[in-house]
Amino acid sequence: MKLSEIKTELKTLNSISFQLPNGDVVPQHFHVTEVGKVSKHFIDCGGTVRTEEVVNFQLWEANDYDHRLHPEKLLSIITLSEKTLQIPDLEIEVEYQMKETIGKFDLNFDGTTFQLTSKLTDCLAKDKCGIPAEKLKVKMGEWKEKTSCCTPNSSCC
Repeated sequence: MKLSEIKTELKTLNSISFQLPNGDVVPQHFHVTEVGKVSKHFIDCGGTVRTEEVVNFQLWEANDYDHRLHPEKLLSIITLSEKTLQIPDLEIEVEYQMKETIGKFDLNFDGTTFQLTSKLTDCLAKDKCGIPAEKLKVKMGEWKEKTSCCTPNSSCC
């Protein structure tokens, strides 16, 4: 979900609700403690230099159970962040404190609730590592060991 999309949805809502991938709902007394632009400049395992930018929302909850963030308040926080930090219309990434660590999620909307969806890691240089586009379907006993594509001079790993 892009920043422009959440702003449009917030204008139609009376309350805000976030649901985790496992179906649990973020407690209604959450805060949005940060809205920011996160830039990542990196090199993948195939040697390609890449950049990535997202808008980051950090959700946090404390023991102030009377707190309720209203849609118009979140909209004003987003508007101030866009103006102050010069944030373009980027995809949103949400951080939320899980039991042991911070979880990072993509964001969708189902018409009433914002859905925190799981993010997955991926190899961005599959073509250079020799990783097939689809998983091979092999019957037990037919699998044959292949030599690794990641030899010292393959530029893969």
